[in-house]
Amino acid sequence: MTQAVQAYSYAGPSALADGRLGLSTSGGTALSGPQAHPRFFSGLLTHAAPAAAGLLAVADVALTRYHQPRPGWTRDPVVTCDGGRLRFESFSACGGVYARLDVLELDGDVLDRGTTNVDVNGPLRESLARVGGRDPLHLGVGPDELTVTTLDGAVVEKKVPLPSRWLRGFAEVQVIAAGFDLRAELTGPHAVRFLRSLPKAARATVWAVPSGRDLRLSSAHAPGGVCLSGAGRVATLLPLLRFAKALRVYGPSDRSSTAGAWELELPGMRYTLAVSPEPWRGFSGEGAVLADLATDEAADDADVVGMLLNFEPSVELGLLADRSGLPVERVRAALTQLGTAGRVGYDLYEAAHFHRELPYDRAQVAELNPRLTAARALAESDAVRLNGDVAHVTTDGGVRRVHLGDGSCTCPWWFDHRGSRGPCKHVLAARIVARVVVEVPS
Repeated sequence: MTQAVQAYSYAGPSALADGRLGLSTSGGTALSGPQAHPRFFSGLLTHAAPAAAGLLAVADVALTRYHQPRPGWTRDPVVTCDGGRLRFESFSACGGVYARLDVLELDGDVLDRGTTNVDVNGPLRESLARVGGRDPLHLGVGPDELTVTTLDGAVVEKKVPLPSRWLRGFAEVQVIAAGFDLRAELTGPHAVRFLRSLPKAARATVWAVPSGRDLRLSSAHAPGGVCLSGAGRVATLLPLLRFAKALRVYGPSDRSSTAGAWELELPGMRYTLAVSPEPWRGFSGEGAVLADLATDEAADDADVVGMLLNFEPSVELGLLADRSGLPVERVRAALTQLGTAGRVGYDLYEAAHFHRELPYDRAQVAELNPRLTAARALAESDAVRLNGDVAHVTTDGGVRRVHLGDGSCTCPWWFDHRGSRGPCKHVLAARIVARVVVEVPS
């Protein structure tokens, strides 16, 4: 498995003291350019208690390995400032749970826009857990706002492994989420009652099924239902229930996936959890990005579209199409390519992408999608023979028969998953060759 190392270097530890929360930053990209310790915001969080609880929830997801729990490294959350809000994001160590806290009401000075890692250490976690009351909390995102520093002024440095599946998960989440529909919206009391009714067993699988203005639990699929495999994976919602104004539940527009998303509306903010189809299945293996990445022009289009992104709160496809001169479908594919480099996310509530710049090497993109790499190798080695809507792909394991129309194949991968985890390498190879034949007729 490909694995890089992420190095964090903070000017000092993040700390909370006397009503002032200073989040130390490490690396990242801003409108003003790459910075070692960027400063993005200095001002008030008008809803201190839910903000502290939400930030703690995001940090808890980064700490947790839901499948086969065991001690390990934690990756620090990232924060993106777009000028009007702060988005804190994290991903579980097992790659199956994605968390984001969107702080929507900022009262203060936006010093720059961009994305950076933030230090959430043990003492800070203890301090966040004690925040209560209605008093506003002063927040500084950047080193100059630190309220407590080490006596010797030493920087805080740490290195953690960054498995390729972890980065791929960010791409898969935003692509899968873009295909979700809103299935139910519950008001505060109904949301609290429903979430507290979830089974306590961490590995329990249930379906949340709309029932009037409420949700009911079912042990089997029902029309409009959203699957929750591993009920314990939404545990970070529970400490936030005392602030909950509403719960929204999202699911795929068809039954091709059992992933889902759970979004709590809090005072001045939203907390979102996206959960993979099974506790043992991280988002990195879902294959949702492959169809878009397989287009020949995706990488070039991504370069064009990427230059037009400006840390906007919401990325509008039509506006990007007009500015780039590309059709909307190619802009969408370009955003998928940018997602594999951690450069865009997806906001379910707004049904729109947003720009961020995670501090990972973009050159890893091809390497992070081994199925696509294998498909391109098959296409380039003349292993694909087309006959109308059918293709025969010659591999070391024999000849695979591919139906281009429904994307089926005679390989073991297709028989095991039947499209639920994206196309196999043989289908991708056949589609790559078929597109070349159409574009360059003989």
